[in-house]
Amino acid sequence: MKKVALNGAGLLVALFAAFPVYWMISTSLKPSREIFSSTPQPVPTHPTLEHYREILTGNLIPGVSFLDFFLNSALVAVSTVVLSGLVALLAATAVARFRFKLRTSFLIMLLVVQMIPLEALVIPLFLMIQRLGLYNTLPSLILTYLGFSLPFAVWMLRGFVAAVPKELEEAAAIDGASRAQIFRRVLFPLVAPGLVATSIFSFITAWNELIFALTFINDQGSYTLPVAMTFFFGRDDTNWGPVMAASTLFTLPVIIFFLLVQRRMVSGLVAGAVKG
Repeated sequence: MKKVALNGAGLLVALFAAFPVYWMISTSLKPSREIFSSTPQPVPTHPTLEHYREILTGNLIPGVSFLDFFLNSALVAVSTVVLSGLVALLAATAVARFRFKLRTSFLIMLLVVQMIPLEALVIPLFLMIQRLGLYNTLPSLILTYLGFSLPFAVWMLRGFVAAVPKELEEAAAIDGASRAQIFRRVLFPLVAPGLVATSIFSFITAWNELIFALTFINDQGSYTLPVAMTFFFGRDDTNWGPVMAASTLFTLPVIIFFLLVQRRMVSGLVAGAVKG
C-alpha cells in the first residue's frame, strides 16, 4: 500500500507538471474559434497547423522571421554551453588538483556570486558592455550568460574532478602520457557526465533569459526568442494561437536536448555527490 501510495503521488505530480505543456500543445493545434470558445475543449476537435504556418512563414517584425530569432538564440545558447564547459572544466581541475593561495577564498566567492540577484547586475553590466564596445551584439549576451553559468559549473565539476583517483593519472604518467594526454584520455571521459549535467543548466540559462537580452540588444534583427515572444502580446488583445505555437517551438530544443543527455545527467548528478 505504501508503494502504491508513493507511485500514485508521483503520478499526480507528473500530471500536474505535464498539464501546462499539454495544454500549450493542444491550444496551438486548435483553430481560433475553438481557442476563444465559451466551453474550451481539452482535445482539439478540428486540429490545424495554421498557427505554425503563420509564425514560420510570416514576419513578426518587418524583414525578420521567427527562424532568425531561433538561430540567434541557438547561437547564443550553444556558444555559452561550449565556453562554460571548457572554462569550468579547466578551473575545476585547477581547484581540485592544485593547492594555491586564496584557493579557499575562490571557492567561497563562487558561492557568494550565486546569491546576488541578477536584477542588481543589469546596470553595472550594461555600462561595462558599452565600454567594451559590445552593446547591441550577440557576444554581449554570450559573455553575460557565461558569467552567470560559470560559478555553478565550476563548483559542480570540482566534485567530479576530485572524485577521480589521482592514481589513474599517475599510472598514465608512468606509461609515458603527457599532461595533455592525461587530461584528454583519462580525466575528460570520467568527468563527461558532470559536463552534461552542467551543460543543461548553462543551456537553459542562455535559452530562456529575457532581461539582459532585452537590455543589451537594440537591433531587432539580433533579438533572441524570449524577446521575440513579447511581440505576440498586444496592448488590447493577444492572439493565443500563434503564442502557443511559438511557445511549443520555443520549448522543443530544451526537451530534445534533455532527452538526448538524460542518462548521462542522472549518472553525473549521482557521481558528483560522491566526493568533493
